[in-house]
Amino acid sequence: MRKISTIIIKLTAVLPFLWDKLMFFFYRKAMKECGKGVYMRPSSCDIKGLENLSIGDGTSIPKGSIFFCTEAELKIGRKVVFGPRPTIITGDHRTDILGKHIIDVTVEEKLPNNDLPVTIEDGVWIGANVTILKGVTIGRGSIVAAGAVVTKSCPPYSIIGGVPAKIIKPRFTPEEIKEHERLLGY
Repeated sequence: MRKISTIIIKLTAVLPFLWDKLMFFFYRKAMKECGKGVYMRPSSCDIKGLENLSIGDGTSIPKGSIFFCTEAELKIGRKVVFGPRPTIITGDHRTDILGKHIIDVTVEEKLPNNDLPVTIEDGVWIGANVTILKGVTIGRGSIVAAGAVVTKSCPPYSIIGGVPAKIIKPRFTPEEIKEHERLLGY
């Protein structure tokens, strides 16, 4: 009985993995761009606006990801590392219309600043449970601490964290950045 139980447990992991491989084939086709070596488990993610989603080579999108990029682009660079359950939202609701509930405001009634692109540059590490909101660019090589809520852009090689996120310190000295980028071929 133990052997049968072990086989069944293994099958419960294999079947969803195979389903995700099939789903990802179609997700890749629906995305604006999708690089090589991208890993994603679509059945465990909540992704809206695939036509506005670009993902660079070698990036892994973890289970539990929430990406809402329905009216503005979400661009994720190469070799980006995510912790569990990231949330990225490129849009906002319009809240200034009298006589309408927020949910009743249509896309056509939104203002240009209600939806702004989000860019995560190459080599960024996004910690667990991070939320990134509209209009943010996270500079290459930056680290975002777990639980941060990112509402403003940060320069390359920053370490940021908090609610709202602020720059904690630079990751490298200017000399180290030059050497690091030389070694990476930038």
